[in-house]
Amino acid sequence: MPATPAAPGPLASFARFVLCGGGIGVLSSFAVPLVAGLMPWAVANAVITVASTILCTELHARFTFGSGKHAGWLQHWQSAGSAAAAYAVTSVAILILHTLQTSPSMLTEQLVYLSASGLAGIGRFLLLRLYVFAGGRTRATEPVRVNSPAPRPHRALAWA
Repeated sequence: MPATPAAPGPLASFARFVLCGGGIGVLSSFAVPLVAGLMPWAVANAVITVASTILCTELHARFTFGSGKHAGWLQHWQSAGSAAAAYAVTSVAILILHTLQTSPSMLTEQLVYLSASGLAGIGRFLLLRLYVFAGGRTRATEPVRVNSPAPRPHRALAWA
C-alpha cells in the first residue's frame, strides 16, 4: 500500500485554499463581466461558477486538503452545494448593488463581487475542511494495525 502524503494543518490548508480558490475566484471575477456581455449577468455568473467549482474541487482534493488523488462524485456534489450557496451570496450582493446604484462602475461591481465571494469563501473553506474532505485527516478511516505478541512456545513440563 503506497504511503499517502500527510494532510496539511489548518493554516497550510487555508493558505492553499486561498491560493487555489482565491486565484480561480479572481480569474472568475474578470470572466463574469466579459461573459455577461453575451448573456444575462446571473447566467454568466452561474456558468463561470460551475466551471470554476469543478476545477477548484479537483485542486482542493489533490492539493489543498492533501488527499493526493482526484475528487469523487460525492465530493464534487458536496462542493457544488457549497458553491451554489456562494453563487447565491454573490448574486444577492450584486442584486443589492444594482438596487442601490442603477449603473455601478465595473470597479464597484468587482469590489462588491470579490467582497461577497471572500465571505462565501471562508464559509466554503470551513465546510470543505470540516466535512467534505475531512475523511483524509481522520484516524478513524485509516486501517488499524495491531501488533499482536508472538505466540509463546509450549514449555515442556518441568516434572516430566
